[in-house]
Parts: sequence; structure tokens; C-alpha cells
Amino acid sequence: MILKVTFICTLLPLFLLYSSSASCPTDMEYVGIVSWNSSVCKDNSRNIMSNNQTLSDCCQILRRLYAVGIARHLQQTSNFRYQNLSTSEACLTEFQSRLDSLELPSDLASSCLNPLDYVNATNQCANIHTVDDWRRILGSNNPLDVQCRGSTLNNNFCESCVAASYEVQSRLVAIDGNASHASNCLMYAVLYAAGIGNTLGPGSQGALSCIFGLTTLAPDTDSSGNKGKRALIFALIGAGSAFLFMAFVIGLYLWRRATKMKKTGMVLSDFDHESDRLKQDLEFKAGTKVFKIRELEKATNKFSAKNFLGQGQFGIVHKGSLSDGSLVAIKKIISSDFQSEVEFRNEVEIISTLKHRNLVNLIGYCFSNKKGENDKYVVYEYMQNGNLDGHLFGFQEGSNSSNKLPLTWPQRKSIILDVAKALAYLHYGVKPAIYHRDIKATNILLGADMRAKVADFGLVKQSSKRLSNMPTKAAGTRGYLAPEYALYGQLTEKSDVYSFGIVVLEIMCRRKVLLSPSESEQPSLITDWAWSLVKTGNMEQVIDMTLLGGETSANDINPKGIMERFVLVGILCAHLVVAVRPSISDALKMLEGDIEIPVIPDRPLYADGGILMPVHKNT
Repeated sequence: MILKVTFICTLLPLFLLYSSSASCPTDMEYVGIVSWNSSVCKDNSRNIMSNNQTLSDCCQILRRLYAVGIARHLQQTSNFRYQNLSTSEACLTEFQSRLDSLELPSDLASSCLNPLDYVNATNQCANIHTVDDWRRILGSNNPLDVQCRGSTLNNNFCESCVAASYEVQSRLVAIDGNASHASNCLMYAVLYAAGIGNTLGPGSQGALSCIFGLTTLAPDTDSSGNKGKRALIFALIGAGSAFLFMAFVIGLYLWRRATKMKKTGMVLSDFDHESDRLKQDLEFKAGTKVFKIRELEKATNKFSAKNFLGQGQFGIVHKGSLSDGSLVAIKKIISSDFQSEVEFRNEVEIISTLKHRNLVNLIGYCFSNKKGENDKYVVYEYMQNGNLDGHLFGFQEGSNSSNKLPLTWPQRKSIILDVAKALAYLHYGVKPAIYHRDIKATNILLGADMRAKVADFGLVKQSSKRLSNMPTKAAGTRGYLAPEYALYGQLTEKSDVYSFGIVVLEIMCRRKVLLSPSESEQPSLITDWAWSLVKTGNMEQVIDMTLLGGETSANDINPKGIMERFVLVGILCAHLVVAVRPSISDALKMLEGDIEIPVIPDRPLYADGGILMPVHKNT
């Protein structure tokens, strides 16, 4: 009898948890109303699971879309998740039914979303389950209540809300003590921002486009609402039909061209771009020259050691001389985010549109299948004076190992402003904005006039959305990576600003980002070292001694004061807290003296594992 009672008591919670009588408390009708990129989830190959990349992109969008419903549930019930598994399963079933109405695969919800992830059963982030838990832990007036309250359709509001989300995420992870909960904590911040912090609610266009990263269309004003919903659905179907029609026409054209070429004895090379048609098409589309591998081998004397310029984390660079006599830098890519020829070509097409005096000009590229290896090359203009790293750290006083002289103050000032202008162009001069992700001294090249150009676009990433609950794989160089990007994979324009701040300090201090024990009591970042000296009034110890009393610009009325301003901007840009860093446009204005530098808050402390802990003290 005791055994039976124990058995029943053990199974009762499971029975209640898995009870199938529950219904979904969330209205999922918005799935068919909101405009979102459903084409990524179309089952063109009859089995979306056969394409992991397609499934990953589709799942990312579906998680954001589903989060809109979770935020609505939070707004209505104050619960971050559903109370039991049966309710969660019912909501996923309802979600899938809405996807079915859009003629999407019937297994998308089950493939991308796990009902257990949306149940208040275990600790997902700082043991938060309700809004009361949230406010007990973070206080009644957290950054999301302030920064996300207004309409996030406004760019300034959106940027502030995004920055506040990252700030709250860092605080939650620090409280939780488990870095593996970082993604869950970011999701909690997103849900709170949309469901509670934003007074307009998760269904508002600002919340959908900024907080969830979904494009929106304004609803029709028909009183019943049905007319507007039908118009949106018909618009989606019409756009899909137009896309399919265009794909059919283009496919038919290419098939006819390929058939004609085959009849005339012309054969397409798989990857070497030997076909004149393919080559002309690509050059027309990308605006760059498509090289044959034998052209690059001839230009570099078969990539001889004599032509070797350097090797970085993502490629090997050789100097080349083209048939017309022009000098170029040819980079063989050894590591990148793109693997296929299509991805590589798309990346080149993005880079080819970037035209700025402070960006290294892309001349062309090559995709070779020689010896069965899919090798990728990019061809850039040749920069006569090498990279910034060589000029900063290749010179040593009292040493004959290098003939390079230390950079003068006018040169350093010009280089810093050139890099800032290049980043401002990437962030604001093109749409969507582009994040470089690997700003460092070796990727800043100097021309004959010592003017700087930013190079190495093998890592650039377009910012398709402002905020994503799917972390980006961090790529870059240790020391230059922003902490939120290195730890959690969260990439924003402020990640580039952090790297820029590190470069500014390297230029002004002539010290590498990671200081050796001989330069400080223990290995540390240049930002910690510089900030500690500035706080104690020892600014002169931060600035490179060769600058003080050296050559200055005729336009500098107070060169020392300007140098100090550049140091402070570098410290501010490389601050650990995202919200403290300025945009690159504001940083440029500070460098040029157009706006004042704000009071710099103290830097947070490090805890084991790299978790950021806030400092509660006055400085």
C-alpha cells in the first residue's frame, strides 16, 4: 500500500505537467499579420533539415517571432514562461497552425522550438520566474524601464534600449553566476523590454522592429481589422509569387545560355571562373575584376617567399605585380565565416560597394578549385608603408634592428581621425550598417603619404537587425574584442567602437593592448593601466614620451591638451559597459573638439571567468 501511494505521489506531478487538456493562453494571430521573412523557412527542397544553414536562419527568425507571443504572455500574466509543459505544448501547436496557414513546413515549430524551454520549471536566469522576481533582484527602476519606455521606432530610443538590454543581461549573468545562462538572460531582458518596459507593448511596430528585429507593416484601419489582416497576408503571398516568377525567368535564361554554350563546345569550369560569360556576369554585378588563379600565381611568382608580406589569423598576404605593372596585395583566405562560393561572392559584392578614402580599395577576387581545394583570394591595392603595428612597435630606441622612426604627433593624429572616419562610413554611410569586427593595428595600412586606410574585410558583418537573441560567433583578435562580443557573441556597432578605443590608446601610449609584467605589476589591458594613471592625475605617464616636446601641427594651439583629449576618448570608447561608449560619430566629434567629453565612469571589475561585476564607489 505504501509503495502504491509513493508511486502515485511520484507520478502525480508528471501527470499534471504533461496533461494535454490545457489550451494556449496566448493569441498567436499576430504570426499571420506581422510582416516577417518567411521565405527563409520555405521548404523548397522538401526537407528543410537537409540544409542546416537554412534551418538555422529559419529557427533564428522563428524564435524572435515566438518571443513576441511570450512577451504578450508576460504583459498579461507577469510570468516570463508558461506554468506547465502542457500549456507550452499547446502554444507551440497553435504557433505551428499559424505557420501552416502561411504554407510553411508542418514540422518547423518542433524542429526549432523546444516546449521545455518555455516552462517555469527550472532556473533559466538568476532564478527569475515573474516580474516580481525581476524587480526584487534588479530593483523597481532598472535601465529597461527608462530606455525602452518610448517609441523604439526612433533610432535614438532603439539604440538606447538595445544598450540597456546588454547592460541588464550582464547584471543578470553576474547575479546568476552561471555564464551558460547568458542567452537566457538576454532573452529575459528582451521580453521585459517589450512586454513591460515599452509602454506601447510587444505588438507595437517599434518593439517588433527594434527589440525583436522583425520588419513590420502598418495595419489597415478597417474597423473590423479583417481587411488589414487580409491585405498583409495577400501582400506576403504576392511577394512570394513575384519572387518565384522571377526565379523561374532567370533560371530559364541561364538554362538556355548554358545549352547554347554546350552546343558551341564551351564548357563551364566549376570554380575557376574560366567561362567568359560567368566572369562578365560576376564583374558586372560586383564591380570588381574576377582573376584566374594563374594570373595571381604569375603576379606573385607562384606565391614565393620573396613576395610574402605577412600572415594574420584569417589569411596569408603576398605582394603582387599585375600584367599592367600595378602593385597589389593578394590575400589567400584561410579562415572565414563563408564556406561556399556563393557566400564568398556575396561577401565580395558587399565589399565592392564600399568606396571611401579611408578604406583599402578592393580590386578583385578569385575562387579556385585547383588540385581539388576550394581556395579563396581577394586582391587589394598595395599600401607602400605597411601596417600601423610595424610603425608603432617596429621601432626601438637604441636599436639598429629597424630603420623606422617613431610616428610624429601630426601623423598619429591623422591616423586616428582617418580610422574614425572609416568606421563612421561603415556604420552610417551604408545601409544596412557594416561592422568590421577586427579593428586592430595590423589591419590599419598606411599609404605613401602616411594616411591611414582600414583593411581586412574578411570578417565584416552586415547588421540586418538591431538585436538578436541568437548570439553571433565571436571572431577577431584577443584584447581588441569587446567583452560583450567575446563572452556572449553579442555584436553591435559599439563592438567596433571598443576596438577603436584600444587602437587609439596603442597609438597614444605606444604600448600593446596586452601589457607585459615589466610594464605593469601584472599582465593587464592597456585600458586598465591608462585609466588608473589618469584617475591619479598622471596623464603624462600615459602619453608616449616621444610625443611630448616632439613635432606638432601648426593648427594645434595646445598640442598637449589635444593629446590628453585623444587619450580620454580612447578610454571612453574602450569602456567595458556598452552604454557608456559613444557612437563612432560622437567619438569623432570629441576628437575634433566639437563636443565635450563626458565624465568617464569607473571601469567595472573582473571576476573569474570574465564576468563583469559592477563597482559601487565614487571616483
